[in-house]
Amino acid sequence: MGKVLIIGGTTFDSIIHLDKLPEPVPQTIHYAAFTETVGSTGAGKALNLSKLNVPVTLHSIIGNDEYGSEIRKKLDEGGVDFVYDHDPRGTERHINLMSPQGERISIFVTQSSSELHLNLHRIEQLIKEADLVVLNIIEYTKQLIPMIKKYNKPVWTDLHDYNPGNLYHEDFIEIADYIFVSSDNMPDYKPMMEKWISIGKHLVVCTHGKNGATALTSDQEWLESSIINEYVYKDGNGAGDSFFSGFLFGFLKGKSTEESLKLGTICAGLCITSKEVAYEELNPHLLDEEYEKYFG
Repeated sequence: MGKVLIIGGTTFDSIIHLDKLPEPVPQTIHYAAFTETVGSTGAGKALNLSKLNVPVTLHSIIGNDEYGSEIRKKLDEGGVDFVYDHDPRGTERHINLMSPQGERISIFVTQSSSELHLNLHRIEQLIKEADLVVLNIIEYTKQLIPMIKKYNKPVWTDLHDYNPGNLYHEDFIEIADYIFVSSDNMPDYKPMMEKWISIGKHLVVCTHGKNGATALTSDQEWLESSIINEYVYKDGNGAGDSFFSGFLFGFLKGKSTEESLKLGTICAGLCITSKEVAYEELNPHLLDEEYEKYFG
């Protein structure tokens, strides 16, 4: 199975669960259940792929602080090969307010630096050794794009809740061979998917939360997948990265796009039953069992 290098995306998050998201009026909330754990798109993808026995290395930035130590510990426990550089601003931290319906308000308590002193020689070696690169839309990763192009490795990127016309994403769109995106800010998503395929992308996958996902292949084939309603919602954090990881696992196994969509759906479904960004008991055998149960 190909070796995956994920670049960017580790935070330490506080997840606060509310009966409903707060209205924009002064108020006091006297109690809210909360958890604290590693977050962000790189950590989520790396933890899922590691549980699925995919050889994966994650490069990211953390602070030389207690939050960075917690991230290192969590990734080490998850079997992730974690390579990092230090951010003088400290570890990026988020507060996520969650409703029972999966709605979320994310508050960036601190943000990472956009320009950093990176060990570029070490990163270049990781790129050379990788079979494919997952390039996350983190500011510091933009400076690595010329290096990735130099080695002509397949690039996967996740644009999340992309808003058409946002220039920030253009560098990531330009280099990507495989694009994942959410329709949250793009209700008319099909023309954009067609545009990306027309400029040479191999595959575009658009996720719609509870409404499943849509894929468009380079052969102009449209595919749809639905969610699995039997998975009982507990926490939606990490579901998108779990979907991405399940799909990539299928791709690396030589599965069809349709089968990979189903594997992504299972990973996302298992994730929402957990308060972690990757379902605790996730493994290839469980994925096979769930696939046979729902799609066999």
